[in-house]
Amino acid sequence: MQWEFVAYYLDGIVEPSTGDNFFLEFSHLDSKCFQIFLNEVSRYSPHRLNIIQLDQGKFHQSNDLKVPENILLLFQPAASPELNPIERLWQYIKDKLSWKLYDKLDQLKEEVREILKGISSETIASVTSWNYILEAVTVT
Repeated sequence: MQWEFVAYYLDGIVEPSTGDNFFLEFSHLDSKCFQIFLNEVSRYSPHRLNIIQLDQGKFHQSNDLKVPENILLLFQPAASPELNPIERLWQYIKDKLSWKLYDKLDQLKEEVREILKGISSETIASVTSWNYILEAVTVT
């Protein structure tokens, strides 16, 4: 039997010291979706400089991207997810999903939405605010 692979993608940002956060779901992963994400982050937080830490994904570095003026993209070294605070939040969510099976992708999406709704800013801050991350944020 051939299993059908279906997926969806959750882009997000977190502010480690406060737990402020923003997430968007996408059906695929490419520079067009990332452009939508950047535009929505810019609208979500228009009066702040939003420093978004990213991995080296090609869609993050497309020449077609138009980065809004209130966003600064900060690329972490390759193969170093431990430097990105949101990776700990992704792991936190995955831990809550472990040992569960879903018949439909929509069921998984709904479960993730419920998890995100139930996570307080304080919890996000506690999961993502390593000392060296907070020190780096104060320098910027």
